Amino acid sequence: MFFREVLNEDLGCASYVVADGGEAAIIDPKWEIGEYLEIAEENGFRISHVIETHNHADHLSGKGRLVEATGAKIHVSKDAGVGYEHEPLEEGDVIEVGKTRIRTMATPGHRPEHLAFALEDASRGEEPWVLFTGDSLFVGDLARPDLAVEAEEGARGLFRSLRKLKELEGFVEVRPGHIGGSLCGGANMSRKPDSTIGFERRYNDYLRYEDEDEFVETLTAELTPQPPNFERIVELNRGPLLTETAPPTPLLPQRVEELVGAGAVLIDGHDQREFDAAHVPGSINVTTNQTGVGTRAAWMVDPESEVIVAADGDEEAKAMARMLEAVGFRRIRGYLAGGMAAWRASGLEAGTTPAIDVAGLARKLRDEEVTVLDVRSAAEWEAGHVEGSIHVPYQSLRDGIPDEVRGEDKPLAVVCGSGVRSALAASLLKRSGVHNVEHVADGGVPMLAGEGIELVEGD
Repeated sequence: MFFREVLNEDLGCASYVVADGGEAAIIDPKWEIGEYLEIAEENGFRISHVIETHNHADHLSGKGRLVEATGAKIHVSKDAGVGYEHEPLEEGDVIEVGKTRIRTMATPGHRPEHLAFALEDASRGEEPWVLFTGDSLFVGDLARPDLAVEAEEGARGLFRSLRKLKELEGFVEVRPGHIGGSLCGGANMSRKPDSTIGFERRYNDYLRYEDEDEFVETLTAELTPQPPNFERIVELNRGPLLTETAPPTPLLPQRVEELVGAGAVLIDGHDQREFDAAHVPGSINVTTNQTGVGTRAAWMVDPESEVIVAADGDEEAKAMARMLEAVGFRRIRGYLAGGMAAWRASGLEAGTTPAIDVAGLARKLRDEEVTVLDVRSAAEWEAGHVEGSIHVPYQSLRDGIPDEVRGEDKPLAVVCGSGVRSALAASLLKRSGVHNVEHVADGGVPMLAGEGIELVEGD
């Protein structure tokens, strides 16, 4: 039997290849399918099954593209409500791949249609040895319960599903649909790609609860903001099948200027320092030097928008376009061919943003030269912030610029914890007409204490 994990590093999504007897199944395929096709060709098997644990809410599934490329059959829950040809699954159904058996387990909670799959390898024994948990049990964490039903209803479903999973033997490997970095779980989700039922029973706090009400109260009290665009992504994944990806078109600088002037959004993947130094006026900085590119972009830009991308080079721009497409951006017009070097060579004006470091911010605060705009999360803010600063989580800026931000007389020093979210926020402010912006490009609020700036706690 052949087994392989395939990750989408940007979104923290895990998918799996199981093959035996010349045929293979892909479980929860990511949008980019090239790696699956390469694995199949290199190892001499045919992809004949595509299996989905549920309708994904954070990324587009590659199932349609795999069906188009291979003719594979899709297997999904009978309760998924999908609009494409498939084989419906329910508790106890088995998919055979050579001598391996993939047994269906109904595990509602994250979504009502959610399934887990226990893998049995007849050449090794009759008992399952791998459990594909999808978005139910993660390594060190659980899936969130609030993306399809009310949080309490989802949490009660998860409680009952976990009791079923805990009954498996301790040696059974846990292979989740996400690792740390995904928005489908919580802060405890490990970046380790696998675990075992025995280890999770012992060390995953959520599996220790015996009282359902206590479990529900704890899980629903810890919810973070829902993934951006999730309802639209679910509907796209329900069908009709998405079978094609549009290769991004190279665009000359003058054409980019024209399209941006007509309302297209340019998303720039440069490092935040490079973006501050020179960028296309009106563009938004979603740096690719950190994972979560697609998610951060979807927080700030309507995925129905016409989009252009720019990056360090043309290949980097094409890669960024694929990251955006994976989270539901379907109108990617093209990329700035030649990047900022071509833009400047064309004689077009470049925008700049004043950039400061944490030490510079501390000096300006002592001299009362700036007002801090803190774009971190509420939990980060409550743990320690600059007295008198304005707090607007960066995701909220998509809904509009608050009056207190637009009306601030002093320059706004936009800051987060590292310089990444603040780069996005500062660029969006400038695009929205707020020009008295300075960007804290390296480091963030927690480092101010080391510069002698007192941080206060609470809301």
